[in-house]
Amino acid sequence: MGILEVKGVNKRFGGLQALGNVNLSVKENSVHAIIGPNGAGKSTLLNCLVGKLIPDTGSVMFDGQSVLGRKPHEINQMGISRVFQTPEIFGDLTVMENMMIPIFAKRDGAFRMHAIENMMAEKDVVEAAEHMLEEMNMADKRGMHSASMSRGDKRRLEIGMCLAQEPKLLLLDEPTAGMARADTNNTIDLLKQISDERDITIAIIEHDMHVVFSLANRITVLAQGTPLVEDDPENIKGNPKVREAYLGETA
Repeated sequence: MGILEVKGVNKRFGGLQALGNVNLSVKENSVHAIIGPNGAGKSTLLNCLVGKLIPDTGSVMFDGQSVLGRKPHEINQMGISRVFQTPEIFGDLTVMENMMIPIFAKRDGAFRMHAIENMMAEKDVVEAAEHMLEEMNMADKRGMHSASMSRGDKRRLEIGMCLAQEPKLLLLDEPTAGMARADTNNTIDLLKQISDERDITIAIIEHDMHVVFSLANRITVLAQGTPLVEDDPENIKGNPKVREAYLGETA
């Protein structure tokens, strides 16, 4: 049994069947990629995992507990952190201030923006934020306003903010979208490092096959809202159904 178990999940939007009998098992400490053409249901599935959507039928279990019916912040507190397609950071705050917010939230269970003025007085939070910035190779940017950074650095900061919450499962929604190749390769290296050095499971939705095959040790292919195949990367590459449904489309 995996740390994340999805069984018989269905989701309709009016007459559109977005997800049809989706079954998915993500093993602990693995890197599991979910791929498929546009409209395959990848984002809908991800939103069901984090509480933004509720499946019509089926179950979603994380670490032995159901996530269904829980609010997104409650699912986050269970140990699931999500990285969005567009980096979700506070552009008008410094890199250091951004990193301190999730550390406050983890410690206190909540964070109110008016508390920013007093953040630097919290020695334990400052030390934890500085340690995470060192780990993300961003200590030299601690005083920079985050809006002025490159997309790659914004993504690196967002990943660090997620890791500061010490999640068991990191969900990544197209983490390299819109990046130049150099930033993409840097993000791949960062995610490899995270997977190798941390006790963490990673599930990734990604269109860039270079990213998928560089990171994943298990791949699920969705087509028209239904899992087409789940297998190891080498077998996925040679699967004719996969090439027809997805890989051939991007060739």
